[in-house]
Formats: sequence, structure tokens, C-alpha cells
Amino acid sequence: MANRLRDDFLWGNSVSSMQTEGAWNEGGKGMSVYDIRKPSTHASDWKVAIDSYHRYEEDFDFMQQLRMNCFRFQISWSRVNPLGDGDFNEEGIEFYDTFIDALIERGIEPMICLYHFDMPLHLAEKYNGFLSREVVDAFVKYGKEMVNRFGHKVKYWITFNEQNLYHMPVAFRISGYMNGEKTLDELYKIQHHVMMAHTYIANYIHDHIQDALIGGMLAYSEVYPATCKPKDILYARKIDEFFNHNLLEAFTNGTYSSEVMQYVRNEGIDMGIQEGDLEEIAKLKSDFLSFSYYASTTINSDLVPENTAVNDYLEKGKQDNPYLDTTEWNWQIDPLGFRDILNKIYNRYKLPVFPIENGIGVIESWDGEHEIQDDYRINYHRDHLQAMKDAIFIDGVDVIGYLGWGLIDILSSQGDMRKRYGVVYVNRENHDLKDLKRVPKKSFWWLQNVIKSNGENLS
Repeated sequence: MANRLRDDFLWGNSVSSMQTEGAWNEGGKGMSVYDIRKPSTHASDWKVAIDSYHRYEEDFDFMQQLRMNCFRFQISWSRVNPLGDGDFNEEGIEFYDTFIDALIERGIEPMICLYHFDMPLHLAEKYNGFLSREVVDAFVKYGKEMVNRFGHKVKYWITFNEQNLYHMPVAFRISGYMNGEKTLDELYKIQHHVMMAHTYIANYIHDHIQDALIGGMLAYSEVYPATCKPKDILYARKIDEFFNHNLLEAFTNGTYSSEVMQYVRNEGIDMGIQEGDLEEIAKLKSDFLSFSYYASTTINSDLVPENTAVNDYLEKGKQDNPYLDTTEWNWQIDPLGFRDILNKIYNRYKLPVFPIENGIGVIESWDGEHEIQDDYRINYHRDHLQAMKDAIFIDGVDVIGYLGWGLIDILSSQGDMRKRYGVVYVNRENHDLKDLKRVPKKSFWWLQNVIKSNGENLS
């Protein structure tokens, strides 16, 4: 059996702008919703992050030393368009132009994400974020401008990080939603508006940029039935259909899931679908399908009250799996779940699959002298890479590459610097910036050897 991955396999790192850049009020950047978040006991503010705005070349050198050949980053909407729907900021655009060139000079393929939850504050306050069609229009204007500016030298694109999260209650936090009753109608309207924003940009890329590739991206967690009880199995399947396949069907076949749309009709939900929307989605195609994967969980139907919307099943009925180890953050480690998802996506949609976030967050500290011995991180990535190789060589899945999450330490999605994913330590804490020094951990040298062997050597 083959053991070495394809020669053009992409190895790399993924991040968001607000978790890395800092420079919140430099270079003409406007305010985002993250810039007004206050620090707390276990969360920093977002004003400095890891200061990659000023230090990105140092970070790129570490990536090059690791032999990485791909970096997925996010353009900060408010850095290139301070109001979100106003004039473009040439200084911000020039920053990313230089940033992209620095990657290309090191042989690192840039991959652009256009939105990772950091709505320009003006759009959130004026329009309530993606609840409003005006924000869809603003996003499309922004996205097309970025495609026009960078499409000639950036091959890989995604619009929204973890787009299926907009079908879950967390959508109200990540969509720029500032006030309201958080109804089911509003939730479905947000997810449809986000899909329309994705659709317009994906169709624009396919119509205008010959060599660029774009795909949809999900946060894909394996959800098992808690028992073999038929209702547990039903609920697990419905979660997969509503949260994952609903969008995967749109990304590949140009239509929402028939099961989801029947539910919308039965419940009288107003998704805000306008004339021409479904026809535009019908044109939608994807060049690849991408996803984040960290953990799995189970659903216990006994814990879910009758008449609960599928969107709330996990809020009510999530239950730990007794057969899996768990992290300090109660994320359950499950490499076989990773393999299963790779298979589910590829077998149903027959498009190349690209896992673009994977990793383990752990509380770590550095004594200022000795190398951090993070064997737990080596074990996590080794097991997931082996599961990916099994999906490829045993199951026949076409996998483009593997991008870890935050492989140079960054703020967590909640602003907590304690939750570290990196193979490179960044010397700062939540409320003490220290010197922001970058220090390789033991896992750095392990990953370097893995990439050097193109995945053949995981030992």
C-alpha cells in the first residue's frame, strides 16, 4: 500500500486576522465588533493579539523552516474597508498585497478567507449584521474588490469560516447581530443571507478568474448517537443533515437539502428568500470542499424536549462519549471521526476534500529557557494524520492538503491566550504582553520531519 502523499500535497497553517494581527487602530483600519470587546479574567482584548501585523515575516520564516507550502489567512474586512460599506482603504489593501508577496517569495501558497466573524462595527450597529440584506450587498462589494485585487496571484479562496455555524445559535454572535429576539426566523434568515453572500462571490470567481479555486467551508464535528436507540440515531442523522449536508448540497449541487426546506415549510419559517435567490444558488459550484475538525460528541435524544428545533438539539442533548479522551476544554479527541468525515464528504459529493483546521488547544507555559515538551500535541496530530492517510490509501478519498490551526500560538476564539494550538510558542499571556518572542516547541521539529517526508514518516 502506498504511504507517501501526492507530490502537490499542501501542508500549512490557518489563522484569522483578529486572532493574529493586532494593530487595531493602525494603517487606516476601521473598528470591528472585536475591537469593542472588553478583557476578562481569562480573555485578553484584541488590540495586539500576537502582533503579526508587524511580525508576519518572522512567522513566515518559521513556516518556511517547517517546509510548509500553504497558509490560509483572513483579510480583515474593516482593514480594507473601514466602514464595511464605504470607501476602500488603499493602505490596508497594500498591507495584504505585500503580505501575499512575502508568502509567495517563500514558496508558500496563499489561501484567502474573506470573513471570520469580525464584522465591521459600523455594519453591525447600523444594520444588525447579516440579518440585513444591505450587509450582503456590502460583503459582495468587498469580496469582489479583493478578488479583483488578488485573484491573479491567489489560487485558493473561501468566503466564510465555518459557514454552517450560521445555522446554529452561535450565528447571532458571529454574524454581527447586535439586538433582537434571536428567533428561528432570524436564524434561518442569517444563514440564507450568508449563503447568498458566498454564492455571489463564488459565482463571480468562476465567471472572472480563470485559475482561482473556491470551495465551501464547514465546522464539521462528528456527532454520534449516544446509544443504539433509534431516536438517538435519528437525531444524530438530522444534525448531520441540517448542519452539514444542507450547505454541502448547495455548495456542490446548487440546492438546499430537501429535508431542511420541508422543515422550513412545515414551521412557516421566513428565510428571507427573495426573487432570483434560488436561481443564483442553482449556479453554484465548488472546486473543493473544506472543513475544520477538532473533536466529536454524542447526542442523547432523551435530553431534548419535544418540538425542539434541530438547530437546538446539541444545545439540549449533547453528551460526552465515555470511550474517548478529552482535553482541558472538554473537546473529545477522535481521529476516527476525522476519517469518517473525510469519507462522508468525498463519497457523497465526489469533490476534492481539504481539511483546513485541525489541532489541540492546551494550557502551556514556558520557563524562558527549556523547550516545551508537547508530546500530547505530537500524538494528536500524528493520530489525525494517520486517520487522514487511512482515508486516502484505504478508503480512496481525494485529499488536497492538511492545514493545522494556529500553529504559531494565537489568541483562542474567545480571546484566551492560555488555549495554545501552536508548534511555536508566543511569549505573552492574557494580560501581560511580555516580549512576544517566538519559540519552537518539541512538536515543531516533529512536524518539520513529517512535512519533509511528505507524510511518510509520522514517528
